[in-house]
Amino acid sequence: MNGTDRTGEEHRPADEVVVALSGGAKEDAREVFGVLRTAYGCDRAADDVPQEVAGDRPTVWIATFDVSDVRAKPRPARLTAPVAATLQGGYAAVESLRASLASAFAVRVVGTASGDQEEELQLRLESRP
Repeated sequence: MNGTDRTGEEHRPADEVVVALSGGAKEDAREVFGVLRTAYGCDRAADDVPQEVAGDRPTVWIATFDVSDVRAKPRPARLTAPVAATLQGGYAAVESLRASLASAFAVRVVGTASGDQEEELQLRLESRP
């Protein structure tokens, strides 16, 4: 993202949410990012999808979503296993993104950290029963 949105207005970093996914297969990460790309603009191209990384270290996939670039409401999606998601950004932006995730998955808040202008929300995402 280059600091301005498509309408020419000044882009506000408070509208950006950094999403980090871990604890799942690359297919599940693709599914979660696909759901979020349906809802919002993203800093990654559509063909930039999560890949497996060789080695025994945990893999974390990261993308930034612009909640001011609203697109469509996501539909329910399926995961093969639970996925851990960490959302970081302004309070309103994080809540908007969490609500979009909740329209597609069962979402459980497992941790929070609050700051002056931003918050971090740790979630567990699962397929709905």
